[in-house]
Amino acid sequence: MAKHRTDEDLTTYSRHIYDEKSLAAKIKRWLEGHQFRKNAILILVLFGTCMAVGDGILTPAISVLSATGGIQVEEPKMRNDVVVIVSVVILIGLFSMQHFGTDKVSWLFAPIVFVWYILIGILGAVNISKYDQSVLKAFNPIYVYRYFKRGKTSWASLGGIMLSITGTEALFADLSYFPVQAIQIAFTVVVFPCLLLQYTGQAAYIAQNRSSVVHAFYYSLPDSVRWPSFIVATAAAVVASQATISMTYSIIKQALALGCFPRVRIIHTSKKYLGQIYSPDINWILLIFCIAVTAGFKNQSQIANAYGTAVIMVMLVTTFLMVPIMLLVWRSHWSLVVLFTALSLVVEIPYFSAVVRKIDQGGWVPLVFAVAFLIIMYIWHYGTLKRYEFEMHSKVSMAWILGLGPSLGLVRVPGMGLVYTELASGVPHIFSHFITNLPAIHSTLVFVCVKYLPVYTVPPDERFLVKRIGPKNFHMFRCVARYGYKDIHKKDDDFEQMLFNSLMLFVRLESMMEEYTDSDEYSTRELNQAGNANPRINGINASSNMDLSYTSHDSIIQVQSPNHTGNSQAMSSGQTYQTVGDEIAFLNACREAGVVHILGNTIIRARRDSGFLKKFAINYMYAFLRKICRENSVIFNVPHESLLNVGQVFYV
Repeated sequence: MAKHRTDEDLTTYSRHIYDEKSLAAKIKRWLEGHQFRKNAILILVLFGTCMAVGDGILTPAISVLSATGGIQVEEPKMRNDVVVIVSVVILIGLFSMQHFGTDKVSWLFAPIVFVWYILIGILGAVNISKYDQSVLKAFNPIYVYRYFKRGKTSWASLGGIMLSITGTEALFADLSYFPVQAIQIAFTVVVFPCLLLQYTGQAAYIAQNRSSVVHAFYYSLPDSVRWPSFIVATAAAVVASQATISMTYSIIKQALALGCFPRVRIIHTSKKYLGQIYSPDINWILLIFCIAVTAGFKNQSQIANAYGTAVIMVMLVTTFLMVPIMLLVWRSHWSLVVLFTALSLVVEIPYFSAVVRKIDQGGWVPLVFAVAFLIIMYIWHYGTLKRYEFEMHSKVSMAWILGLGPSLGLVRVPGMGLVYTELASGVPHIFSHFITNLPAIHSTLVFVCVKYLPVYTVPPDERFLVKRIGPKNFHMFRCVARYGYKDIHKKDDDFEQMLFNSLMLFVRLESMMEEYTDSDEYSTRELNQAGNANPRINGINASSNMDLSYTSHDSIIQVQSPNHTGNSQAMSSGQTYQTVGDEIAFLNACREAGVVHILGNTIIRARRDSGFLKKFAINYMYAFLRKICRENSVIFNVPHESLLNVGQVFYV
C-alpha cells in the first residue's frame, strides 16, 4: 500500500536520513536498485518466518512427549503407544484452552517455571556432588578441542547438543507477558545457571551409569521426588508450548498485517496486554500438525532432529537479517556488524553442518512445513500486490467524478454508505462499476481505507485521517484508519462511532481553517499550534482525540443558501449548506437513515498471454486461498444485514 507523507509524522514512525556517501546509503540504494534483490530479501524473511512457524508446531510436540516419557521410568513395561496417547491428550487439552486466553492463568506461568528451574538446578548440584565432581573440568576450553579431535562422531553429536539451547528463538513471545529487563535478569540470574547445573549433573550421572542414557533426567532423580518432578516437568512443558504457540499467533498476525498471509481471524484475549492474541484458524491447524508429528514419529530422537533443524535455520536467517538491520536501522559501525556476524556464524555454522547430516532422520519435517508455508505466503503476497497495482492504475479520475455532478448521475437516497477500499488516495475502480450498474447511491459516501503501516503501533489519537472528495455538495469523504502491525482492527462498537466523530470534527475544523490559513492540509498537531493564535480552533481541537487531514482538491466552492423543504428532500438533492451546523445536521440525518457497508469483491485472473507459472499461481493457488480464507466482511466485523458486496474481475 502506498505511503502517505503524513504517515511519517506519526510519533512511532522512525525516519532515517542517510548521507549520500555513507555505507548505509550505498547499501540501501544497492538493495532497492533491482527487483531481484528485493525478492531475495522477501523470500529470506518469509523462509525464516515459516521456519519459526514450524518451530511452533514442533515445540509442543517434543516438549510434551519428553515430559510424559517419564512415565516409562516408573512403569518400564508400559508401551510407547501409551506415552504417545497421553501426549496427544495433553496437546488436545492445551490447544482447546487457547480460546480462553492466557490472561487468567498467565500469573501461574512464572511460579511454575521458577519452581522448575530451581528444582533442576538443585537436583543437578546434588548429582554433581553425588556421582562425579570431575565433570566440572568440562568448563575448560581445552576439552572442547579434545572432544572434536576424536573424529566425525563428535562433530555429528552437535545435532543433539543443539537441543540444549532451543527455546531462545521464541524469547520475544515472552514480551507479551514480561518487560525486556525482567527477561534479561531472569535469564542471567536463574535460567542459565540452573541449566548449567542440570546438564552438568546429568553428565555426572551418565558417567557412572552409562546404560541409563535414555531418560537420564528421570533416572537421576531420587525416588521420593520422581513423581512431583514429573508433574512439574509436564506443567513446564505446557508453559513452554504456550510460549511458542503465542509466538506463532504473533508472527501470523504481523505477516497478515503486512499482506503476506491469507486473512484469518485474530482475537484479543486480554484487555490489559496488547500482545495476547488468539487465532482459531491457526490454532486448529497447529493442533492437527502437532498430533500428526507426535503420533507419526513416536520417537523423540526423530522429532529432536526436526526441532534442531528448525531452530538452527531460524537462527541463521536471523543473523543474516541482522546485517541490514544493524546498518540501516541501528546505524551501527561496519566493524561492529562484521564482528557480530562473524561471532554468530562461528557458533551457528558448526551446528548447522551437524544438523544437515540428520535431514533424512526427521530433519526434513520442518523443511516441508517451511516450503509449504513459504509457497502460500509468497503467492498471497504476489496476488495481493498485483491486485493493488491494478487498482492503483485503474482508479477513477476526479474529472470524471466532477462531470457527473452532485447527484453522481444517480438518485441520492437517504443514508450513509461506507465504501471499503485498499486505496488511501483516489476513488477505486469498483465505485465506477457500482454506480454504472445501480440506479441509486447514498446521499453521503465515505471511502474507508483500513491501512497497516510498517510501524509496531499507531496511537489512537493519530489513527484517523479524514479529507473531502470533490465539492461540498457531493457529500463524499475519505477516512483512512491507520494501524501498526501489532494493532488489531478488533470488533467494537467504537470504530464506527470514532469514524463518524472524526467526520463531524473534520467538518467543524474545515470551516474554521478556511478563514485561518490558505494551506490545504492539516493535522492535529498543527491545529494545536494554530490554536494558540485562534481560540476557536483550539477550543474544539482540545476535546478531540483524532488526527485529521484535509485536502481541498479545489473542492471549496461558493456556498449557496439551502432551500429547506424537508429533511428527506435535502438529503437526496445534493445541496450545499451555508453553515457548519446545517451540514452536521445533514450528516446526522444520513446516519440515522441507515449505514450500509459496501465491500468490493474483486477477483483477479491472469491474462491469457501470461506464462504457465503465473496462471497457476493466480488462477488456481491465489483463487483457492481467497476462497478458503476469511472474507473482508468478517475481518472488518461488518454486520450482514447492512452489507453490500460489489463483484468485479480484474486481469493482471
